Order: sequence, then C-alpha cells, then structure tokens
Amino acid sequence: MTQPVSPPRGSTGGTGGTGEEVPKASGKSGPRVAFARADVRTLSLLGVLAALVLIGGITAPDAFLDTRNLQLVLTQASVIGVVTVGMTFVIVSGGIDLSVGAIVALASVWATTVATQEFGFAGILFTAVAVGVGCGLVNGVLVAYGGMVPFIATLAMLASARGLALQITDGSTQVVTVSSVLDLGERDAYVLGIPPLVLVFAVVTVIGWLVLNRTTFGRRTVAVGGNAEAARLAGIDVRRQRLYLYVLSGLCCGIAAFLLIVLSGSGQNTNGNLYELDAIAAAIIGGTLLTGGRGTIVGSVLGVLIFTTITNIFALNNLQTDVQQIAKGAIIVAAVLVQRRTASTT
Repeated sequence: MTQPVSPPRGSTGGTGGTGEEVPKASGKSGPRVAFARADVRTLSLLGVLAALVLIGGITAPDAFLDTRNLQLVLTQASVIGVVTVGMTFVIVSGGIDLSVGAIVALASVWATTVATQEFGFAGILFTAVAVGVGCGLVNGVLVAYGGMVPFIATLAMLASARGLALQITDGSTQVVTVSSVLDLGERDAYVLGIPPLVLVFAVVTVIGWLVLNRTTFGRRTVAVGGNAEAARLAGIDVRRQRLYLYVLSGLCCGIAAFLLIVLSGSGQNTNGNLYELDAIAAAIIGGTLLTGGRGTIVGSVLGVLIFTTITNIFALNNLQTDVQQIAKGAIIVAAVLVQRRTASTT
C-alpha cells in the first residue's frame, strides 16, 4: 500500500523575501501568528540597525552623519549585498557556497586584464558576469550531478579560483583605464544623491525578493531546502534546481565583481576576501536557516547593512579590527541562538 508523502518542510515553514511564512497546519500556527513572527524578526533587525545609527551619531556625530559617509556605507554594502542575495538562495535550498569571495576575485581580475579592457565597458561587464556564471555552473554540476557535498565542491572552487586569480595578476594590481567604468564611481554619476552601485544593489534585491516570493522558482527552492526527497516525489527536478541556484550565486558574484571594479578602479587577486563568511553571516542574522527551507531577502539585506554599519562605526572611532570581529562573532552567535529558540517553539 502506498504511503502518503509528507509535504516538504519548506512548504510549511518557508519564508520569502519579507520573512513571509506559510503556516503549519496546527492550531497554534495560523497565518496571523506566522506573519507576526516574520514582522518581529524584521522589526528586530530594524531596531538593531537604528541602534547602531544612534551609536554612530553619538560617538562620531560630525563624521558618521555626514552625507558622504552614509553614501559610502551604502556603497560598500552594495558589493557584499549582491553576493548575499545569491547566497541566500543557495542556503534556502539547503546548500552552501564557500567560493563566492574567490569567484569575485577571479571575475574582477579576469575582467581587468589589458586584453579585456580593449573592449571597453561592455567587455569588462560581460567578462565579469560570464566568469561568475561559469564558476557557478561548475559548482552546480559538481553538487547536483557529481554528487559532491556542497561544502567540499565550493571549497575546491575557492582554492582553484584564488589560485587562478593570482596566476592571472602575478600578484600585481590591474588598474582600470576605461573612463566609462571609472565614471560610475564619481559623484557626477549619482542619481538624486544615490550612487549607481546602490541603485544596482536595490534592483538586485527587488528582483531577488520577487523571485523568491512570487515565482515557481522560489517555491521550488524553499521546497528543496525543506525536504529534498519530498520535493522530488512532488515532481520537482531537484538536481536541476540546485544547478540553477549555484549559477544564480555565480551571477551575483559576477555583478558584485563589476561593482567592486567600479568602486576600487582596479582588479586584484585579494578582492572578495572573506566575502563568503560575511554573506553567510548576514543571511543567518537575517533569519535564513542554515538547514534550509526558510529564508528572507529583506532580512539578509538588513544583515549586510548591520555589519557594514558596525565596520564604519569602528573605523570612525579608530577601534581595532580584532574588537570589530569579536562584535560580529557575538552577533552571529546571538542570531543563531534566537533561531534555535524560535524553531523549538514552532
């Protein structure tokens, strides 16, 4: 006799870009309760961000609240923010991508070689995105069709991409000479006082939210992360879905690499250092479960802004980097503990 198939865990506890949850069937977890929990998470993150802004305004009022400094914070958040959007999709599906920082480095140096710069703006942008997508495709094939554990497959990509980036640059910095690329980082290119990089980050965030919350692709991602076997029995091609997700992560890395080129005006093999840890940490404190099945784009973006603001406050107050890392570590631990407590009560 055929046993009934349990629905994917992601279909009963998954969240979308605003932390929206599909409620469980129990009487204690109705739609109002689910949305209340999502609102509490988002409001909590907004509260933390507001507290940090207040601290920055008190400790360094003239510097922190300056318009140029706030623009700088948003600009710096844009690069890692785009990476975090792709990372959120991967983690929601139950995977992990440790290679994002190395892919950003490889894409940035490949896009700033002398040969590439001869093709101008389009050549640099296309190369950065193509390298990112190519690396994501390799990760996806290894994980989805090669049967490799995501941790191992992406760790191998991390080492390979870093090595190739070092080989391309020979340890030197590749300076961008294409004026149309450099002009995007100038204040003359700002739109209503907003840097172009921030606008790109906003567009990627909105698209990510719509895809995760309002498309079949997003629902399949949550289902695969919640219960891959149940998703397979429900007719979802789990392997193909995972392949697409790593390609999506690579695409975000390619876009981030181009933004970093604009921001720094160069390509270096050290670009994207520890981006993987920052992206994972931002997703975690934003409410994305490392076990998969639940995630929120809005929460991940708020996590990025929180970390970037902390870094900026520490820099303005001339505090040591090690203290900054301790503070970030404490925030991550606190976020995980809150997640565990929330999960045990649902």
